[in-house]
Amino acid sequence: MLTRHITEKELPELLRLYRSLHPEDPVLEVNSPAVREHWRRVLADANLRYYVVEEAGKIVSTCTLALVPNFTRGLRPYGVIENVVTDPAWRTRGCATAVLKFALAEAWAAGCYKVMLATGSREEATLRFYEKAGFLRGVKTGFIAYPPQP
Repeated sequence: MLTRHITEKELPELLRLYRSLHPEDPVLEVNSPAVREHWRRVLADANLRYYVVEEAGKIVSTCTLALVPNFTRGLRPYGVIENVVTDPAWRTRGCATAVLKFALAEAWAAGCYKVMLATGSREEATLRFYEKAGFLRGVKTGFIAYPPQP
C-alpha cells in the first residue's frame, strides 16, 4: 500500500472514486475544458492537497486536505479534510486509515493547530472509524449552510 500525493494524470481515477461517494452527482467529462481548468487550478493551489492510496497500481482511496491561513493561534493554519472515500472493493483493508494518517501528518508538518473533518454518516461504526484514525468526537458542534433553492 502506497500513500502519496495525487498526480496530474490521475484525475480520471479520482473522479471514478467520487462516483462511489456521490453517485447522484452529474458525471464530469474529464477532458472538458471546464474540468481541465478546474483541475489545473486545484493543482496550482499549495493549500489544496489531494492524497491517494495506491494498491496494485490502482488508486483505491483518497481524501482532500485544505490548509486555511489564519490570523489566530499565532498565525498557525488549520486544516479541513473532506471527500474521504475508498473504492467499495477495497474497504476494511486499512486504506482510508492510511490516507487519513498521511493527511494528518502533512497538516502537522504544515504547522496546523487543528484539523477538522465532518461526516454526514450517523453510523456508529463510521464514527468509531474516524475516532480510531485520530479525530475526537463531541469537541465542537458543526453546522452546515446550503445555498437557497430557487
